[in-house]
Amino acid sequence: MSWFILRMVALFNSKIKLFVEGRKQTLSILKEKLSPNEGTIWVHVASLGEFEQGLPIIEKLKIKYPQHKILVTFFSPSGYEVKKNTKIADAVCYLPLDTKKNAQEFIEKVNPVLALFVKYEVWPNYLSELANRKIPTLLVSAIFNENKIYFKPYGKFMRRALEKFDHIFVQDDTSKQLLSDIGIKNATISGDTRLDRVSEILESDNHLDFMEAFKKDRLCFVAGSTWPEDENILVDYINNSTKNIKFVLAPHTIKSDKIHGLAGAISKKTMLYSKMNSNTIGEHDVLIIDHIGLLTKIYSYAEIAYVGGGFATGLHNTLEPAVFGIPVIIGPKFKGFNEAEDLVASKGILTINDQWTFGETMKKLTENTEFRERTGQINANYISKNKGASSLIIQKIDTILTK
Repeated sequence: MSWFILRMVALFNSKIKLFVEGRKQTLSILKEKLSPNEGTIWVHVASLGEFEQGLPIIEKLKIKYPQHKILVTFFSPSGYEVKKNTKIADAVCYLPLDTKKNAQEFIEKVNPVLALFVKYEVWPNYLSELANRKIPTLLVSAIFNENKIYFKPYGKFMRRALEKFDHIFVQDDTSKQLLSDIGIKNATISGDTRLDRVSEILESDNHLDFMEAFKKDRLCFVAGSTWPEDENILVDYINNSTKNIKFVLAPHTIKSDKIHGLAGAISKKTMLYSKMNSNTIGEHDVLIIDHIGLLTKIYSYAEIAYVGGGFATGLHNTLEPAVFGIPVIIGPKFKGFNEAEDLVASKGILTINDQWTFGETMKKLTENTEFRERTGQINANYISKNKGASSLIIQKIDTILTK
């Protein structure tokens, strides 16, 4: 019934259409890319953020176990459409909906030697089928709070699903304690694998010719994954700022009408990445990035970063700018994001509530170099101290694959 409803909704919703149509291709992708006898390691993620969490593990698996194939499955179109052609995996496809029939058919086709589920991905029928076939299954970078269904009186069915995992790697003490309270003892605190991922970004070549030409020798402010609630504040500041700052805005939504609306609201000289002229880019004060995949490198050019989503939609990745040792500004809604909570508490991430508090924060960061650098160093130290989760998980995988 749910599949029928989704198919009907797909007629009117482009994202649901991708969700439905993409799943029709899953079995053909598996048939083309994999064989049931190839010792496939299956990694399932919800979307792009979870893929980034799983990526450090996948990269290590590719090096240590080159004889195995890697399958990555996505639940969401926003992750699959961006990463469907990634070279890190031998096959990438959607995960069929969690029905008993789908689970049996999918796992029969893949026949994985190991299954990894990332963060929140707990699918009862798939987990039951994996357990029935005695396929080792791990949940990695998991995080729980007391509001989750597993810890409610009516959550018995989902608790049974959690019990199917051979081992659970959690991000924090709270998650481990909550699992222990419901009788799940096979959990290890490993931290967040995203810290490993951003540490790898720091060590990568982040050079961008257009950013060199745009920034020159001026202070650079980069705002990533912004939403309208963020942009209202940012645009007001940009239009009224008298400081010698270069601004880069990388909105979450890059649809043409949204981008042109944003550009039209800015009174300073503004250029779109898609219309970029390398000869004149340095003459502009504002650069709008209407392209996906550049933000992590762009952060390396910033002295100050802003991460969007903290006013309404859900905070985006604060670790990507933080790893470069720069202060990060966010909106007021950050509860439930462990790294943000930690860094707000230690004053590496600074929160704002409105245009006035943003202006005051920017004034302090732009006028007090020592404060700005000290704030940024807090972020760099946090990531350096807490990385290493993927190595701990790989140790467990080694014990499974070398039996």
